[in-house]
Amino acid sequence: MAQGKTGSLSTSIPSSIDETIALLGAEDYLAGRSLGTVIFLALKMKRPLFLEGEAGVGKTEIAKALAKGLDRPLIRLQCYEGLDISSAVYEWNYPAQMLDIRLSEASGIKDRTRIEADLFSERHLIRRPVLQALGQPGGPAPVFLIDELDRTDEAFEAFLLEVLSDFQVTIPELGTIKAQEPPIVIITTNRTREIHDALKRRCLYHWVDYPDAARELEIIRRKVPQCSETLSRQVVAYVQKLRTIDLFKNPGVAETIDWATALTELDRIALDPETIADTLGTLLKYQDDIARIRGGEGERVLSEVKAELLAAG
Repeated sequence: MAQGKTGSLSTSIPSSIDETIALLGAEDYLAGRSLGTVIFLALKMKRPLFLEGEAGVGKTEIAKALAKGLDRPLIRLQCYEGLDISSAVYEWNYPAQMLDIRLSEASGIKDRTRIEADLFSERHLIRRPVLQALGQPGGPAPVFLIDELDRTDEAFEAFLLEVLSDFQVTIPELGTIKAQEPPIVIITTNRTREIHDALKRRCLYHWVDYPDAARELEIIRRKVPQCSETLSRQVVAYVQKLRTIDLFKNPGVAETIDWATALTELDRIALDPETIADTLGTLLKYQDDIARIRGGEGERVLSEVKAELLAAG
């Protein structure tokens, strides 16, 4: 599931679930009915959308496809451990402030109130992603992606409550900055830890699962069009089968696309045990999983895949 070629762009919100699914499809993101419904509702109700699921299933790509399909800016806050207000929301331009202080002293300005008002003004404010998303002057509201929220701590979650409830941020020196039009907020998490209920209650929720074989095959056809039909079917069937095995980390859709691309670059037209063993690093990311599939289990999976595809015609 991913973004791709641009269809007809419009900043207006889709008027139906079918239009929402079509908008995503024009950007090569194939959404099922349930996902299309919750996205449509999030857009209409102006509520944040909380997307949970395994890594690589296409959660981030939803925000990218929406931004392209709606022709709106995409502002991305990539979360990580230790993320703080100065990195996520705003900070003051201290070098410029110090320079202004020295210039004021050199000019003989001694009015402290005037100096402070000038120091803590908009021109010295450095806007980080949260403030950028709330303070877009003119034009349609952006798509605001808060990516992998589970990597941050509970303190940052608590800060987001004001942002997601009222679409505003309070800066002590300036006051409250409120969005004229709420951004389209997409929050993703890989569920490495639980997110507090207080934040989830402010959002609509959807679990993004691995696609079924038919949808994943269509994704490969769109994203790797040079991949032969035989190879595409084998790749998808093989990956679908791997996800039923007790691996440490199942391959996501992103890995399926990477594997199909790698095999195509190697001019392969069908899977064989040697090719699979040589290219597993594009599909699996843990050595224990790679070692297991390079053994007899990988050949067993390939035999089952070929037999099932042959039986299906």
